[in-house]
Amino acid sequence: MDASLIFFLIAILIVGALVFIAISMTSKRGHAFDKEDYQVDFLRIENSLKRENEASYAMAIIEGDKILDRALMEMGVQGRTMGDRLKRVGKAKFTQLNAVWHAHKLRNQIAHEHDFKPEYRQAQHALETYKQALKDLGAI
Repeated sequence: MDASLIFFLIAILIVGALVFIAISMTSKRGHAFDKEDYQVDFLRIENSLKRENEASYAMAIIEGDKILDRALMEMGVQGRTMGDRLKRVGKAKFTQLNAVWHAHKLRNQIAHEHDFKPEYRQAQHALETYKQALKDLGAI
């Protein structure tokens, strides 16, 4: 075999490998969120929580849950419910998965137990959890 042919084949292999690596790296970058949109929405939720307004406790938890679910859906996480989507994502994305589950279960109590009234500290903690979860996903 001619030396120039061997050099040409090696060059093709190297270029092919580089193209493969470039494609692999760009496909794993993840979803690009509109961070400003999520930050504005989450700030609105945080500002709605008022110690003197007990109704704001439940609304802040529900809205925080909604914004996290919206981020999961926007990422393309499959599932019929947010609980299904949380199961699919798991520890791979969240630094505090148990806290996220606790906040979501608190939301479910509000939605399904009509006599349940969360306390201010529970709402604060849930919002802190949702905020960290959104940071973990790269939404804020």
